[in-house]
Amino acid sequence: MADLTTEFLGVKTPNPFWLASAPPTDKAYNVNRAFEAGWGGAVWKTLGEDPPIVNVSGPRYSALHSNERRVIGFNNIELITDRPLKTNLDEIRQIKKDWPDRAIFVSVMLPMNEATWANYVPMIEDTGADGFELNFGCPHGMSERGMGAAVGQVPEYIQMATEWCKKYATTPVIVKLTPNVTNILPPAKAARAGGADAVSLINTVNSIMRVNYDTLTMYPSTDGMGSHGGYCGQAVKPIALHMVAEIARTKETSGMPISGIGGIHDWRDAVDFFALGASNVQVCTAAMVYGFKIIDDLTDGLSRFLDDKGMSSVSELVGKAVPSVTDWQYLNLNYVEKAVIDQDLCIKCGRCHVVCEDTSHQAITHTVNGERRFEVIDAECVGCNLCVSVCPVDSCITMLPVSSGIDPRTGLAINKGHADWTTHPNNPMRKDA
Repeated sequence: MADLTTEFLGVKTPNPFWLASAPPTDKAYNVNRAFEAGWGGAVWKTLGEDPPIVNVSGPRYSALHSNERRVIGFNNIELITDRPLKTNLDEIRQIKKDWPDRAIFVSVMLPMNEATWANYVPMIEDTGADGFELNFGCPHGMSERGMGAAVGQVPEYIQMATEWCKKYATTPVIVKLTPNVTNILPPAKAARAGGADAVSLINTVNSIMRVNYDTLTMYPSTDGMGSHGGYCGQAVKPIALHMVAEIARTKETSGMPISGIGGIHDWRDAVDFFALGASNVQVCTAAMVYGFKIIDDLTDGLSRFLDDKGMSSVSELVGKAVPSVTDWQYLNLNYVEKAVIDQDLCIKCGRCHVVCEDTSHQAITHTVNGERRFEVIDAECVGCNLCVSVCPVDSCITMLPVSSGIDPRTGLAINKGHADWTTHPNNPMRKDA
Protein backbone atom coordinates (compact mmCIF):
# COMPACT_ATOMS: atom_id res chain seq x y z
CA MET A 1 0.00 0.00 0.00
CA ALA A 2 1.03 3.62 -0.46
CA ASP A 3 3.47 5.07 2.04
CA LEU A 4 1.70 7.63 4.23
CA THR A 5 4.91 8.90 5.82
CA THR A 6 4.75 12.67 5.58
CA GLU A 7 7.19 15.51 6.17
CA PHE A 8 5.80 18.89 7.18
CA LEU A 9 8.18 21.75 7.95
CA GLY A 10 11.01 19.25 8.27
CA VAL A 11 9.13 17.13 10.80
CA LYS A 12 8.56 13.55 9.61
CA THR A 13 5.51 11.63 10.86
CA PRO A 14 4.09 8.17 10.05
CA ASN A 15 0.97 9.71 8.49
CA PRO A 16 -0.40 13.19 7.68
CA PHE A 17 -3.22 13.11 10.25
CA TRP A 18 -2.68 15.36 13.28
CA LEU A 19 -5.03 16.20 16.11
CA ALA A 20 -5.89 19.89 16.12
CA SER A 21 -5.37 22.15 19.10
CA ALA A 22 -8.54 21.55 21.10
CA PRO A 23 -9.93 19.54 24.04
CA PRO A 24 -8.49 16.24 22.67
CA THR A 25 -4.95 17.65 23.04
CA ASP A 26 -5.45 19.24 26.44
CA LYS A 27 -3.23 16.87 28.39
CA ALA A 28 -0.70 14.06 28.18
CA TYR A 29 -3.28 11.37 28.89
CA ASN A 30 -5.27 12.24 25.77
CA VAL A 31 -2.29 12.73 23.47
CA ASN A 32 -0.68 9.50 24.65
CA ARG A 33 -3.89 7.60 23.84
CA ALA A 34 -4.04 9.27 20.44
CA PHE A 35 -0.47 8.28 19.57
CA GLU A 36 -1.11 4.73 20.77
CA ALA A 37 -4.07 4.65 18.37
CA GLY A 38 -1.82 5.74 15.50
CA TRP A 39 -2.16 9.52 14.98
CA GLY A 40 0.81 11.13 13.25
CA GLY A 41 0.97 14.28 15.34
CA ALA A 42 -0.83 16.68 17.63
CA VAL A 43 -1.04 20.40 18.20
CA TRP A 44 -1.15 20.90 21.97
CA LYS A 45 -4.12 22.86 23.23
CA THR A 46 -3.41 26.58 23.27
CA LEU A 47 -1.13 27.81 26.04
CA GLY A 48 -1.33 31.30 27.46
CA GLU A 49 0.11 33.32 30.29
CA ASP A 50 0.04 32.22 33.90
CA PRO A 51 -2.14 32.38 35.91
CA PRO A 52 -4.39 30.33 33.60
CA ILE A 53 -7.79 31.49 32.44
CA VAL A 54 -11.03 30.13 33.93
CA ASN A 55 -13.49 28.21 31.75
CA VAL A 56 -17.24 27.99 32.34
CA SER A 57 -18.41 24.95 34.28
CA GLY A 58 -21.77 24.77 32.51
CA PRO A 59 -22.35 23.49 28.97
CA ARG A 60 -19.41 24.20 26.64
CA TYR A 61 -20.53 22.27 23.59
CA SER A 62 -23.65 22.00 21.47
CA ALA A 63 -24.35 20.20 18.22
CA LEU A 64 -26.28 20.45 14.99
CA HIS A 65 -27.75 17.04 14.18
CA SER A 66 -29.01 15.43 11.01
CA ASN A 67 -32.41 13.73 11.03
CA GLU A 68 -30.56 10.53 11.95
CA ARG A 69 -29.08 12.22 15.05
CA ARG A 70 -25.64 12.34 13.46
CA VAL A 71 -23.48 15.31 14.44
CA ILE A 72 -22.83 17.48 11.39
CA GLY A 73 -21.99 20.73 13.15
CA PHE A 74 -20.44 21.46 16.52
CA ASN A 75 -20.28 24.59 18.66
CA ASN A 76 -17.67 25.19 21.35
CA ILE A 77 -17.30 28.01 23.88
CA GLU A 78 -14.33 26.49 25.70
CA LEU A 79 -11.33 28.81 25.94
CA ILE A 80 -7.61 28.04 25.87
CA THR A 81 -6.05 25.74 28.48
CA ASP A 82 -7.10 26.31 32.07
CA ARG A 83 -4.25 24.17 33.42
CA PRO A 84 -1.06 25.67 34.94
CA LEU A 85 1.64 26.45 32.39
CA LYS A 86 4.26 24.36 34.18
CA THR A 87 1.98 21.32 34.14
CA ASN A 88 1.52 21.66 30.40
CA LEU A 89 5.21 22.17 29.73
CA ASP A 90 6.20 19.15 31.81
CA GLU A 91 3.71 16.96 29.97
CA ILE A 92 4.75 18.21 26.52
CA ARG A 93 8.38 17.41 27.38
CA GLN A 94 7.45 13.90 28.48
CA ILE A 95 5.23 13.16 25.48
CA LYS A 96 7.91 14.29 23.03
CA LYS A 97 10.44 12.09 24.82
CA ASP A 98 8.10 9.09 24.70
CA TRP A 99 7.03 9.61 21.08
CA PRO A 100 10.02 10.98 19.13
CA ASP A 101 8.55 9.89 15.79
CA ARG A 102 5.35 11.97 16.22
CA ALA A 103 4.91 15.69 15.67
CA ILE A 104 4.21 17.91 18.66
CA PHE A 105 3.49 21.54 17.86
CA VAL A 106 2.34 23.84 20.65
CA SER A 107 -0.51 26.28 20.10
CA VAL A 108 0.20 29.66 21.67
CA MET A 109 -1.89 32.76 22.37
CA LEU A 110 -0.18 35.72 23.99
CA PRO A 111 -0.91 39.45 24.40
CA MET A 112 0.25 41.94 21.80
CA ASN A 113 3.52 43.00 23.35
CA GLU A 114 6.98 41.77 22.43
CA ALA A 115 8.22 41.32 25.99
CA THR A 116 5.65 38.60 26.68
CA TRP A 117 6.63 36.69 23.53
CA ALA A 118 10.30 37.04 24.43
CA ASN A 119 9.58 35.48 27.82
CA TYR A 120 7.29 32.60 26.84
CA VAL A 121 8.59 31.41 23.45
CA PRO A 122 11.99 30.11 24.71
CA MET A 123 10.28 28.58 27.75
CA ILE A 124 7.88 26.61 25.55
CA GLU A 125 10.55 25.67 23.05
CA ASP A 126 12.68 24.22 25.83
CA THR A 127 10.23 21.29 26.06
CA GLY A 128 11.65 19.84 22.86
CA ALA A 129 8.42 20.45 20.93
CA ASP A 130 8.78 20.53 17.15
CA GLY A 131 7.35 24.00 16.67
CA PHE A 132 4.63 26.54 17.35
CA GLU A 133 1.14 27.21 16.04
CA LEU A 134 0.05 30.79 16.70
CA ASN A 135 -3.65 30.88 17.53
CA PHE A 136 -4.92 33.98 15.73
CA GLY A 137 -8.35 32.48 15.18
CA CYS A 138 -10.28 31.75 18.39
CA PRO A 139 -13.53 33.75 17.92
CA HIS A 140 -14.89 33.77 21.47
CA GLY A 141 -13.74 34.83 24.91
CA MET A 142 -10.09 35.44 24.13
CA SER A 143 -10.89 37.85 21.29
CA GLU A 144 -12.60 40.04 23.88
CA ARG A 145 -9.19 40.28 25.57
CA GLY A 146 -7.42 41.45 22.41
CA MET A 147 -6.15 38.02 21.35
CA GLY A 148 -7.34 35.20 19.07
CA ALA A 149 -9.52 36.44 16.22
CA ALA A 150 -8.98 40.03 17.38
CA VAL A 151 -5.43 39.59 16.07
CA GLY A 152 -6.33 37.35 13.14
CA GLN A 153 -8.73 39.91 11.69
CA VAL A 154 -6.02 42.60 11.47
CA PRO A 155 -3.19 41.75 9.04
CA GLU A 156 -0.83 44.23 10.65
CA TYR A 157 -1.22 42.50 14.01
CA ILE A 158 -0.68 39.08 12.42
CA GLN A 159 2.59 40.21 10.89
CA MET A 160 3.75 41.90 14.09
CA ALA A 161 3.07 38.93 16.40
CA THR A 162 4.53 36.48 13.88
CA GLU A 163 7.71 38.53 13.71
CA TRP A 164 7.99 38.49 17.49
CA CYS A 165 7.60 34.72 17.65
CA LYS A 166 10.08 34.13 14.84
CA LYS A 167 12.56 36.44 16.54
CA TYR A 168 12.74 34.25 19.65
CA ALA A 169 11.98 30.79 18.19
CA THR A 170 14.42 28.42 16.55
CA THR A 171 11.74 25.92 15.50
CA PRO A 172 9.09 26.29 12.75
CA VAL A 173 6.12 28.61 13.25
CA ILE A 174 2.64 27.94 11.86
CA VAL A 175 0.09 30.75 11.86
CA LYS A 176 -3.51 29.60 12.40
CA LEU A 177 -5.95 31.81 10.53
CA THR A 178 -9.52 32.78 11.35
CA PRO A 179 -12.34 32.29 8.80
CA ASN A 180 -14.18 35.25 10.31
CA VAL A 181 -12.93 37.60 7.61
CA THR A 182 -14.24 38.64 4.20
CA ASN A 183 -11.02 37.68 2.39
CA ILE A 184 -8.48 35.13 3.65
CA LEU A 185 -5.64 36.44 1.47
CA PRO A 186 -4.63 39.59 3.43
CA PRO A 187 -4.16 37.56 6.66
CA ALA A 188 -2.25 34.86 4.76
CA LYS A 189 -0.01 37.44 3.11
CA ALA A 190 0.63 39.07 6.49
CA ALA A 191 1.64 35.73 7.98
CA ARG A 192 4.10 35.19 5.13
CA ALA A 193 5.44 38.74 5.49
CA GLY A 194 5.98 38.10 9.19
CA GLY A 195 8.11 35.08 8.41
CA ALA A 196 5.62 32.28 9.10
CA ASP A 197 6.85 28.89 7.93
CA ALA A 198 3.28 27.73 7.22
CA VAL A 199 -0.36 28.56 7.80
CA SER A 200 -3.13 26.37 9.21
CA LEU A 201 -6.81 26.94 8.56
CA ILE A 202 -9.55 27.22 9.35
CA ASN A 203 -10.21 28.00 12.97
CA THR A 204 -13.85 28.01 14.05
CA VAL A 205 -16.66 30.19 12.70
CA ASN A 206 -18.66 32.61 14.88
CA SER A 207 -21.99 30.99 15.66
CA ILE A 208 -25.03 30.65 17.88
CA MET A 209 -26.64 27.21 17.61
CA ARG A 210 -30.26 27.81 18.62
CA VAL A 211 -32.61 28.88 21.40
CA ASN A 212 -34.18 26.88 24.22
CA TYR A 213 -37.75 26.38 22.97
CA ASP A 214 -39.19 26.22 26.49
CA THR A 215 -37.59 29.33 27.94
CA LEU A 216 -36.86 31.21 24.70
CA THR A 217 -33.34 31.93 25.88
CA MET A 218 -30.14 31.15 24.07
CA TYR A 219 -29.05 27.51 24.11
CA PRO A 220 -26.75 26.43 25.63
CA SER A 221 -26.49 28.91 28.44
CA THR A 222 -24.57 29.37 31.66
CA ASP A 223 -26.81 30.46 34.52
CA GLY A 224 -29.35 31.81 32.04
CA MET A 225 -26.92 33.68 29.74
CA GLY A 226 -25.12 32.50 26.61
CA SER A 227 -22.40 33.66 24.26
CA HIS A 228 -21.50 33.00 20.65
CA GLY A 229 -18.98 30.22 20.16
CA GLY A 230 -16.85 28.60 17.49
CA TYR A 231 -18.58 26.46 14.86
CA CYS A 232 -16.76 23.42 13.48
CA GLY A 233 -17.41 19.94 12.12
CA GLN A 234 -18.48 18.72 8.69
CA ALA A 235 -20.69 21.76 8.10
CA VAL A 236 -17.69 24.12 7.84
CA LYS A 237 -15.64 22.01 5.41
CA PRO A 238 -16.73 23.91 2.24
CA ILE A 239 -15.66 27.19 3.85
CA ALA A 240 -12.30 25.71 4.77
CA LEU A 241 -11.69 24.22 1.32
CA HIS A 242 -12.40 27.55 -0.37
CA MET A 243 -9.92 29.38 1.83
CA VAL A 244 -7.23 26.70 1.46
CA ALA A 245 -7.61 26.78 -2.32
CA GLU A 246 -7.46 30.58 -2.42
CA ILE A 247 -4.12 30.56 -0.62
CA ALA A 248 -2.77 27.71 -2.75
CA ARG A 249 -3.68 29.30 -6.10
CA THR A 250 -2.75 32.92 -5.40
CA LYS A 251 0.71 34.01 -6.55
CA GLU A 252 1.63 35.92 -3.38
CA THR A 253 0.79 33.00 -1.09
CA SER A 254 1.25 29.91 -3.25
CA GLY A 255 4.02 27.58 -2.20
CA MET A 256 3.50 28.33 1.48
CA PRO A 257 2.87 25.02 3.32
CA ILE A 258 -0.73 24.62 4.48
CA SER A 259 -2.12 22.50 7.29
CA GLY A 260 -5.78 21.93 6.47
CA ILE A 261 -8.44 22.05 9.19
CA GLY A 262 -12.22 22.02 9.13
CA GLY A 263 -14.73 19.19 8.91
CA ILE A 264 -12.41 16.27 8.18
CA HIS A 265 -14.64 13.32 8.96
CA ASP A 266 -13.30 10.55 6.71
CA TRP A 267 -10.51 9.90 4.21
CA ARG A 268 -12.42 11.57 1.36
CA ASP A 269 -12.40 14.85 3.26
CA ALA A 270 -8.64 14.54 3.62
CA VAL A 271 -8.30 13.92 -0.12
CA ASP A 272 -10.22 17.15 -0.76
CA PHE A 273 -7.83 19.14 1.42
CA PHE A 274 -4.69 17.56 -0.07
CA ALA A 275 -5.83 18.00 -3.67
CA LEU A 276 -6.66 21.66 -3.01
CA GLY A 277 -3.25 22.45 -1.56
CA ALA A 278 -2.86 21.24 2.04
CA SER A 279 0.23 19.20 2.90
CA ASN A 280 -1.21 17.67 6.06
CA VAL A 281 -4.52 17.84 7.92
CA GLN A 282 -5.70 18.38 11.47
CA VAL A 283 -8.79 16.72 12.96
CA CYS A 284 -10.81 17.61 16.04
CA THR A 285 -14.60 17.28 15.90
CA ALA A 286 -14.63 13.79 14.36
CA ALA A 287 -12.34 12.56 17.13
CA MET A 288 -14.57 14.17 19.77
CA VAL A 289 -17.63 12.48 18.30
CA TYR A 290 -16.20 9.03 17.48
CA GLY A 291 -12.95 8.69 19.44
CA PHE A 292 -9.32 8.28 18.43
CA LYS A 293 -9.80 4.94 16.64
CA ILE A 294 -11.11 6.75 13.56
CA ILE A 295 -7.46 7.07 12.59
CA ASP A 296 -7.66 3.49 11.27
CA ASP A 297 -10.33 4.41 8.73
CA LEU A 298 -8.54 7.64 7.82
CA THR A 299 -5.21 5.98 7.08
CA ASP A 300 -6.63 2.86 5.46
CA GLY A 301 -8.96 4.81 3.18
CA LEU A 302 -6.31 7.30 2.14
CA SER A 303 -3.78 4.57 1.45
CA ARG A 304 -6.22 2.65 -0.72
CA PHE A 305 -7.16 5.80 -2.61
CA LEU A 306 -3.52 6.54 -3.39
CA ASP A 307 -3.05 2.95 -4.56
CA ASP A 308 -6.05 3.25 -6.88
CA LYS A 309 -4.59 6.45 -8.35
CA GLY A 310 -1.16 4.90 -8.80
CA MET A 311 0.37 7.32 -6.29
CA SER A 312 3.05 6.15 -3.89
CA SER A 313 2.88 9.04 -1.40
CA VAL A 314 0.65 11.85 -0.16
CA SER A 315 2.97 14.45 -1.70
CA GLU A 316 1.90 13.32 -5.17
CA LEU A 317 -1.69 14.25 -4.34
CA VAL A 318 -0.98 17.67 -2.82
CA GLY A 319 -2.25 20.47 -5.06
CA LYS A 320 -3.53 18.25 -7.87
CA ALA A 321 -6.89 20.06 -8.05
CA VAL A 322 -5.55 23.59 -7.63
CA PRO A 323 -5.13 24.29 -11.39
CA SER A 324 -8.85 23.55 -11.85
CA VAL A 325 -9.90 26.34 -9.46
CA THR A 326 -10.56 29.67 -11.18
CA ASP A 327 -12.74 32.78 -10.98
CA TRP A 328 -16.31 32.58 -12.28
CA GLN A 329 -15.55 34.96 -15.14
CA TYR A 330 -13.23 32.38 -16.71
CA LEU A 331 -15.75 29.52 -16.81
CA ASN A 332 -16.67 28.15 -20.25
CA LEU A 333 -20.18 29.43 -20.93
CA ASN A 334 -20.41 27.29 -24.07
CA TYR A 335 -20.12 24.07 -22.07
CA VAL A 336 -23.36 22.11 -21.73
CA GLU A 337 -24.37 19.24 -19.45
CA LYS A 338 -27.78 17.63 -19.09
CA ALA A 339 -29.27 15.53 -16.30
CA VAL A 340 -30.00 11.88 -17.04
CA ILE A 341 -32.20 9.65 -14.86
CA ASP A 342 -31.41 5.94 -14.63
CA GLN A 343 -34.85 4.35 -14.64
CA ASP A 344 -33.51 1.09 -13.21
CA LEU A 345 -32.32 2.92 -10.09
CA CYS A 346 -35.23 5.37 -9.77
CA ILE A 347 -37.48 4.66 -6.76
CA LYS A 348 -40.11 7.10 -8.04
CA CYS A 349 -40.06 9.26 -4.91
CA GLY A 350 -40.63 12.36 -7.02
CA ARG A 351 -38.26 14.68 -5.19
CA CYS A 352 -36.46 15.64 -8.39
CA HIS A 353 -39.73 16.63 -10.06
CA VAL A 354 -41.03 18.60 -7.08
CA VAL A 355 -37.92 20.74 -6.61
CA CYS A 356 -37.43 21.30 -10.32
CA GLU A 357 -41.10 22.16 -10.82
CA ASP A 358 -41.36 24.46 -7.81
CA THR A 359 -37.96 26.14 -7.69
CA SER A 360 -36.10 25.62 -10.95
CA HIS A 361 -36.83 25.05 -14.63
CA GLN A 362 -39.77 22.66 -14.91
CA ALA A 363 -37.52 20.17 -16.68
CA ILE A 364 -38.62 16.84 -15.14
CA THR A 365 -41.84 15.00 -15.91
CA HIS A 366 -43.98 13.21 -13.32
CA THR A 367 -46.14 11.27 -15.77
CA VAL A 368 -45.33 9.63 -19.12
CA ASN A 369 -48.11 7.94 -21.12
CA GLY A 370 -50.31 7.93 -18.06
CA GLU A 371 -47.73 6.26 -15.82
CA ARG A 372 -45.74 7.73 -12.92
CA ARG A 373 -42.33 8.26 -14.52
CA PHE A 374 -39.65 10.88 -14.01
CA GLU A 375 -37.72 11.89 -17.09
CA VAL A 376 -35.65 14.93 -17.95
CA ILE A 377 -37.12 17.28 -20.54
CA ASP A 378 -33.84 18.08 -22.24
CA ALA A 379 -35.15 21.22 -23.98
CA GLU A 380 -35.81 22.77 -20.55
CA CYS A 381 -32.85 21.36 -18.59
CA VAL A 382 -30.13 23.95 -17.92
CA GLY A 383 -27.78 21.54 -16.15
CA CYS A 384 -28.16 23.17 -12.73
CA ASN A 385 -27.56 19.87 -10.84
CA LEU A 386 -30.34 20.47 -8.29
CA CYS A 387 -32.00 17.13 -9.07
CA VAL A 388 -28.71 15.30 -8.50
CA SER A 389 -28.30 17.07 -5.17
CA VAL A 390 -31.71 16.08 -3.77
CA CYS A 391 -32.00 12.56 -5.20
CA PRO A 392 -31.79 10.02 -2.32
CA VAL A 393 -30.36 7.29 -4.56
CA ASP A 394 -26.64 7.47 -5.33
CA SER A 395 -25.89 7.69 -9.07
CA CYS A 396 -29.56 7.53 -10.07
CA ILE A 397 -29.31 10.97 -11.65
CA THR A 398 -26.07 11.95 -13.36
CA MET A 399 -24.85 14.92 -15.36
CA LEU A 400 -23.59 14.10 -18.84
CA PRO A 401 -21.72 16.41 -21.23
CA VAL A 402 -23.47 16.58 -24.62
CA SER A 403 -21.73 16.16 -27.97
CA SER A 404 -20.65 18.65 -30.63
CA GLY A 405 -22.97 20.50 -32.96
CA ILE A 406 -26.72 21.06 -32.58
CA ASP A 407 -29.05 18.61 -30.88
CA PRO A 408 -31.56 17.80 -33.66
CA ARG A 409 -34.41 17.31 -31.17
CA THR A 410 -33.97 20.56 -29.23
CA GLY A 411 -32.07 22.95 -31.44
CA LEU A 412 -29.68 23.58 -28.55
CA ALA A 413 -25.98 24.13 -29.19
CA ILE A 414 -23.98 21.26 -27.75
CA ASN A 415 -20.30 20.91 -27.02
CA LYS A 416 -17.49 19.55 -29.09
CA GLY A 417 -15.33 16.72 -27.88
CA HIS A 418 -17.58 15.10 -25.30
CA ALA A 419 -19.56 11.87 -25.05
CA ASP A 420 -22.64 11.69 -27.27
CA TRP A 421 -25.51 12.31 -24.86
CA THR A 422 -28.13 11.49 -27.53
CA THR A 423 -27.03 7.84 -27.62
CA HIS A 424 -25.95 7.35 -24.01
CA PRO A 425 -27.50 4.15 -22.56
CA ASN A 426 -28.69 5.99 -19.45
CA ASN A 427 -30.66 8.50 -21.51
CA PRO A 428 -34.27 7.25 -21.74
CA MET A 429 -34.84 9.57 -24.72
CA ARG A 430 -31.79 8.43 -26.70
CA LYS A 431 -32.29 8.49 -30.44
CA ASP A 432 -31.97 4.69 -30.81
CA ALA A 433 -34.42 3.90 -27.97
